[in-house]
Amino acid sequence: MRAFAANWVKHMNKLIECVPNFSEGRDMTVMKRITDAIESVDGVSLLDVDPGAATNRTVVTFVGAPQAVLDAAVLAGKVSAALIDMSKHHGEHPRFGAMDVCPLVPIAGVTMEETVAYAHTLAKRLGEEAGLTIYCYENAARSAARRNLADVRCGEYEGLQERLQNPHWAPDFGPAIFQPRSGATAVGARDFLVAYNVNLNTTSSRRANAIAFDVREKGRVRREPDPLIGAIVRDANGEPLWIAGSLPCVKGIGWFIEEFGICQVSMNLTNIAITPAHVAFDEVCEKARARGIRVSGSELVGLIPLNAMLDAGRYFLHKQQRSTGISDAELIKIAVKSMGLDELYPFRPEEKIIEYVLAAKTKRKLLVDLSLKGFVEETAAESPAPGGGSVAATLGALGAALGTMVANLSAHKTGWDARWEEFSDWAERGKACHAELLALVDRDTDAFHAIMATWKMPNQTEQQKALKNAATQDAVLQAITVPFRIMEVALQSMAVASAMVDSGIPASISDAAVGALCGRAAVMGAYLNVRVNSGDLADTAARQDFLERGATLQARAIELEQDILRRVDAVLG
Repeated sequence: MRAFAANWVKHMNKLIECVPNFSEGRDMTVMKRITDAIESVDGVSLLDVDPGAATNRTVVTFVGAPQAVLDAAVLAGKVSAALIDMSKHHGEHPRFGAMDVCPLVPIAGVTMEETVAYAHTLAKRLGEEAGLTIYCYENAARSAARRNLADVRCGEYEGLQERLQNPHWAPDFGPAIFQPRSGATAVGARDFLVAYNVNLNTTSSRRANAIAFDVREKGRVRREPDPLIGAIVRDANGEPLWIAGSLPCVKGIGWFIEEFGICQVSMNLTNIAITPAHVAFDEVCEKARARGIRVSGSELVGLIPLNAMLDAGRYFLHKQQRSTGISDAELIKIAVKSMGLDELYPFRPEEKIIEYVLAAKTKRKLLVDLSLKGFVEETAAESPAPGGGSVAATLGALGAALGTMVANLSAHKTGWDARWEEFSDWAERGKACHAELLALVDRDTDAFHAIMATWKMPNQTEQQKALKNAATQDAVLQAITVPFRIMEVALQSMAVASAMVDSGIPASISDAAVGALCGRAAVMGAYLNVRVNSGDLADTAARQDFLERGATLQARAIELEQDILRRVDAVLG
């Protein structure tokens, strides 16, 4: 029964993203009708609508359970085919259809293999229900020749009629005839892609293209070193030879944006674990400088994961030899200013970072988002949660924050410049502790509510009793593992406090000591929760294991606190 419940929850938590690009970026009434159709589907959250007048293209991002996402994508395909006339379309971006591309991206609980299957289902439905001519690309490609979107879209809309007459380029789904209004659509399955444009202080699209060729993975066609002719160099089979660009997993072109009067290097970062945005930015800066051009800023089209922004902030701080153990908000601010992401328009993290957009869509009120006064009053109210576990996590977070503060102050102390990286590492460790402890504040209360929810489960038949018992034991286990994790992380935070007592800025030794006191209190308070909740765990071996390991953690915390206080007393006298 427990396995069935776990599988059911996993199925319910499946989440995929859909990022259709529509060949309309100037008439927002058309786009409003398309996005209204998407939002009409239950279970779908519209995250972002990013139009571009110069490209005459709008990137839409929405997420949801797979079936809901497919339903919304089909509706969007129908509406776009009815409202967008490709025979009248002009724009800077390559395109061949009204709904030009429609990729699916696995977000949670879904493998790439499953996403490919969903993409094929979507492609079939768009062909049959929306009457669109469909090509499958990227991971959903049904042949190697169609994996690369640039190959699928070669010739663009203007060459589509001729291409459809070639049996080799018959569509994967839908009508195999040229449809002047809707053109064709590429449906794919891919990893998370970041659309990223770097702004240049030039109006020469030829020079922008040259920089794009310098950096993009595909590079440029090799030519003879004759400045007048420059004939293409070919292999024995007559195929052009290519000179690879400097950035793997990057596609790029250069173009002029009339709206802003500048050129851009427009890139798709197809694997930001290999080439993240900040690396692409710096590389374009370097290649532009070599051609006498300056980068003035950059632009994100659509959404970006939080970690990508945090990594960028850390990267630029590291170059400045500054501590990276600062708040997420400050890291994001550093990333935005370093890459000039606010040059063309304001960069609003709540609208551009996918985790923040998703969090806003849930509309759930978190304890950690309350004011300090609000949290204290909520704790004092006539409800059993938040209780001791959440308060223990809060104490631990405050203690970890104090240790982090001392590390950051020490990294900036005059005369200690050579030690900045040492203190930055400690600040990173402290930040990781207080970030996780803050998350555990709400997780502890969630664990309590999970137990309460099992009390309301039906208990009439034998099957219902078995399901209720399994759910109760799962909830009890969660109510033990959460405070146990609070113990572990709070103890880790005390190591930061201990190090700062020994080597941190002397004026803040008392702050580090208070951090240690908070950490010890968090460990002991959380252990009380482990002990009281263990009484309801049916697995006696697991219960004994939690109690024994918890006692060991508590003993270590008490011993470390006493050792820290002895060292502080020796300094303070």
